[in-house]
Amino acid sequence: MSEAETLFSKYGIRSMTMDDIARQVGISKKTIYQHFTDKDEIVYQVVHYRIANDKHYADCQLADVSNPIEEMLMVSEMMRTQLANVNPSMLIDIQRLYPRAWALFVDYRDKFILEAIRRNLIRGIEQGLYRSDIDVDIFSRLRIELVQLGFDSQVFPITRTTLLDVQMQLLHHFIRGILSDKGFSSYNQFLTKYRNDQLVTHK
Repeated sequence: MSEAETLFSKYGIRSMTMDDIARQVGISKKTIYQHFTDKDEIVYQVVHYRIANDKHYADCQLADVSNPIEEMLMVSEMMRTQLANVNPSMLIDIQRLYPRAWALFVDYRDKFILEAIRRNLIRGIEQGLYRSDIDVDIFSRLRIELVQLGFDSQVFPITRTTLLDVQMQLLHHFIRGILSDKGFSSYNQFLTKYRNDQLVTHK
């Protein structure tokens, strides 16, 4: 599944045929059909594989994080790693052309991601880091919609910017919009730490 995911991430899904997949993976198309009925099944399994990995990674990385702002910034680092080489059309292709895979993603979005954002917002409000007047349900869904909007190349053409840059800008715009005065101080401290860590990593 990792090979197919890499291909879809790089080239998009719609442009990849079964012949392309077989050639890039280095096996015959007949061998692929022994394991998958069609391209729809491959896309479904790729989405299932990605969701399982994302859940596992999030559970491992965020298990001991108590500060909701740090959690948001750690998620941004996860996104930075995952989106570095992703074709923006990938999510749009799934939504428009692969209803089974899209239904799987929607279930993951609404039962895992949405609830994780809600918990983060509630903790942030309780700790005085987020504004007390934000509506948790509205802002949870806003964050989801911002992520999906960032994949829309008609709104953010990839000729002008990268998917990663768009998602990072949208994330930090969202975070700044929910911070209290206390939260801004904490946010700037974590932001400085993460930027310094990146400089050390890239030396």
